[in-house]
Amino acid sequence: MARLPSYVIPGQPQHIIQRGNNRQAIFAAEADYQFFRDALVEAAIKQGLTIHAYVWMTNHIHLLATPQFDDSISKVFQSVGRKYVQYFNYTCKRSGTLWEGRYRATVVDSEHYLLTLMRYIEMNPVRADMVAHPRDYPWSSYRFNALGETGKNADWLTSHSEYERLGHDAAERQGAYRQLFRAAISKDDLTAIRECTHKGWALGSERFREQIERLTNRRTVSKGIGRPRLENRDV
Repeated sequence: MARLPSYVIPGQPQHIIQRGNNRQAIFAAEADYQFFRDALVEAAIKQGLTIHAYVWMTNHIHLLATPQFDDSISKVFQSVGRKYVQYFNYTCKRSGTLWEGRYRATVVDSEHYLLTLMRYIEMNPVRADMVAHPRDYPWSSYRFNALGETGKNADWLTSHSEYERLGHDAAERQGAYRQLFRAAISKDDLTAIRECTHKGWALGSERFREQIERLTNRRTVSKGIGRPRLENRDV
């Protein structure tokens, strides 16, 4: 089944994925990550996209972000896409497309899935056997959310209200967040996150999906019979 058209509800977080074409690498050196970071932060500030969590793998990126406007996400990815492809092609002496089409995204039920999705995003390097612990991977939001790290890779992040509810102060919130990583994400949650993001369905409870359908005037889940085929290209 083809994914549903992307939709955006200002103020509601979204899980966003952008991949390299044919799974090719989109980062080849440390400077590439830095250039992408700077381009993304500049565009996000300009277009009203608040970023809560991220990870940048070698051939794809994940964001958990809240758009302020209907076109916040699309304008950010248009700007970053153009700027970064020009930079990458020039630096690597290549030509042609870099991205696998348009980004994929799903609106997220904050109450039921936001913290789980943050763990899912930041655990990507561990599931890919790149590091033993998410704190060991430099290009993710884990050090900000779990350790309170500041700097160029973190200062532009904004904590979501669901994260803020973890504690009364920063140290308490960070400690509670680290505790969440002691439990594995359930297979059902992994399946829901992957299917909803790849297909453009709403990620949340039945009540949440019904609310999104009323707001957007379109369905938020598959109408097919049985479980759709998983696209296991994502970690």
